[in-house]
Amino acid sequence: MPWKRYSYAFLDPWAKREVRRRILKAVAIPGYQVPFASREMPVARGWGTGALQITLSLVGPRDVVKVMDQGADDSVNAANLRRFIREVSGARTTTDALEATLIQTRHRIPEERLGEGQVLVLQVPIPEPLRYVEPAEERARERHALGDYTPLWVDLFEEHLRRGRSLKGAAYPVLVHGRYVMDPSPLPRFDLPKLHMARHLSLFGAGREKRIYAVPPYTRVEPLAFPDRPFAPEPILGRCRRTGANHVFLNAIPQEDGGVAYEISDQGYMEKLLRGERPGPLFVEVGRG
Repeated sequence: MPWKRYSYAFLDPWAKREVRRRILKAVAIPGYQVPFASREMPVARGWGTGALQITLSLVGPRDVVKVMDQGADDSVNAANLRRFIREVSGARTTTDALEATLIQTRHRIPEERLGEGQVLVLQVPIPEPLRYVEPAEERARERHALGDYTPLWVDLFEEHLRRGRSLKGAAYPVLVHGRYVMDPSPLPRFDLPKLHMARHLSLFGAGREKRIYAVPPYTRVEPLAFPDRPFAPEPILGRCRRTGANHVFLNAIPQEDGGVAYEISDQGYMEKLLRGERPGPLFVEVGRG
């Protein structure tokens, strides 16, 4: 059905106005979870309904939209959301992270460093970083208000005590602007330095949990770590079988013979390398400074 038969960008003006107001509050208080009235969307829960509402509230006909799922532009989730956003907004879509003005993503941040004016929207299943150490929602809210994150520090200490290092992979908790501890969504640890002092705006949407939070440009984002045991991203174990690269995050692909092959996770970045293009500067060059 053509998008003109709906309100522009599917959501009605009142819904988009409310989401934008919540976004403004989230930007004003980095890392703070802002409640919002999450609407029913024409996709199943768990398919990024919170991030989709943010994207539809911000997109305009002159925007260029990129949608990726675990780095891929052609997965079922990414392809369906991209087609829906294009049909209801008329916005042009792309696989080039640097060309896009609005990027909706699940579980990855593009390898190339985004610039000022670009917006990164991340899909979030569980926005509460205290969920696994403080199941009571009221108590978790109180700990955020007091800045008391003792259970997280104890959990991290026990990991180091028992295993010698932290084995947390996705959703590693981070401290934003020296105040709120935030769940960065199920990003790999490799991507966390990309949030630190980034030039772009990062918005996080959890539709089922009805929460929006944000990391404004040039904001400190520091993974929780002890002074004598610093945070470290995942090591790169191999080389991309198609490009030979080993300087970016790689997906491990099991092989029939029992071995493992590797490919660059960011599909748009890999396609640039395969075409012989020179990609833009990488996040990793600035994220660990």
